[in-house]
Amino acid sequence: MNYAAIARRPELVPSSKFKVYTEKHLDKISQLDILPSQLRDEIRVVAKILPFRVNQYVLDQLIDWDNAETDPMFILTFPQRDMLAPESFNRMAELVRSGADNKAIHALATQLRQQLNPHPAGQMELNVPSLDNEQLSGMQHKYHETVLFFPSQGQVCHSYCTFCFRWAQFVGDKSLRFSSGEVDGLYAYLKRHKEVSDLLLTGGDPMVMKTHHLKYYLEPLLDRSVRHVQTLRIGSKALTYWPHRFVTDDDADDLLRLLERLVKAGKHVAFMAHFNHWRELEAKMTRRAIQRIRATGAEIRCQGPLLANINNDATVWSRMWREQVRLGLIPYYMFVERDTGARRYFEVPLTRALQVYQQAYQSVSGLARTVRGPSMSAAPGKVQVQGVTEINNEKVFLLRFLQARNENWTQQPFFARFDENATWLDDLKPAFGQNQFFFEEEFRQILNERQAFDHLPN
Repeated sequence: MNYAAIARRPELVPSSKFKVYTEKHLDKISQLDILPSQLRDEIRVVAKILPFRVNQYVLDQLIDWDNAETDPMFILTFPQRDMLAPESFNRMAELVRSGADNKAIHALATQLRQQLNPHPAGQMELNVPSLDNEQLSGMQHKYHETVLFFPSQGQVCHSYCTFCFRWAQFVGDKSLRFSSGEVDGLYAYLKRHKEVSDLLLTGGDPMVMKTHHLKYYLEPLLDRSVRHVQTLRIGSKALTYWPHRFVTDDDADDLLRLLERLVKAGKHVAFMAHFNHWRELEAKMTRRAIQRIRATGAEIRCQGPLLANINNDATVWSRMWREQVRLGLIPYYMFVERDTGARRYFEVPLTRALQVYQQAYQSVSGLARTVRGPSMSAAPGKVQVQGVTEINNEKVFLLRFLQARNENWTQQPFFARFDENATWLDDLKPAFGQNQFFFEEEFRQILNERQAFDHLPN
């Protein structure tokens, strides 16, 4: 297909090349000059601990600088003081004000990051697969049918989300990072595991990679030896943060031809787009990028977490879902903010998450009701909060697994005592006087087996 004919309009050609700013370049972001000096200082302090990265397109096109302090796109990309516990913020602020050297600041940042649960849901301990008794770095295999792969060239993003549950990938600590530049181990594993139907390329953001890198990782999918891998998923925020990747980048057409080639070979290509607010769908470049991706035969599914200070409002979600459907996208997941990183700033009680989901869901048509939520991606699996009810005079949450570490748990309902303050699965207690949830004993056994394997001699 001639993708250039679809999209290369003069008004969509960027006025400048991709330009990025990190914590080291905060003083070069001219828009920050209009903000109060105290807010600018707070951003600098928090950015010493949590990763910060933003590009010129986001600064110029997405943030409402006239209302920056409450603007969802500003909060989505710029660190805020309350993302850290007061003690952590004050310790770093004092160190920065004292003029400490980078070594001292880095040491404190490393210490404080360990308090932020850098790898939630047991992903370092439980999800890393093995081949011939050797762990495969840069891969995760939590669910029976899906393997995650973290290509080393894709472990960065065009800009960073302040809520990101994979923030530990971006702080420069190799011990906290998932990545692999080797494709042989991935495909050797896939060939041996015929139960795997889905490969998820994730990061970071795989769309920061040049097309020739993507070809290296994805062209082996065309081999008949892995024909059981029917679906390729690509997780990306690029439609918000750098839609030029699909429109005006030098190898944009090559990227789209790669996706089309995979589709024509019989693979289901699902672009897993991350959207948190309807504002992210308004840019002309984003809408053109959506058209071009869909023209390849790939589908675009949309997911994102419910976040205090950004989208804790049913009208925001219903408007976003309706716009996604209008643009030909598929609403897929509303997540609960994970128990990691800046969760204290973004987390919402489960009872509130359920209320927002239900109100938004009730106000959209059936085509938008493909979305599932609110869902917690916890260590045992993806747990959906289905409702609050009263049984035998006890108020309870009704829960179920949408995905589970043991596939036999999937779709099984279970009950937890109602807790208006609970924000995560670990806060919940079994209902009806039970000592544990139905899956807990087997989950502990899985933990013990994994620990025993990790201690085997090489």
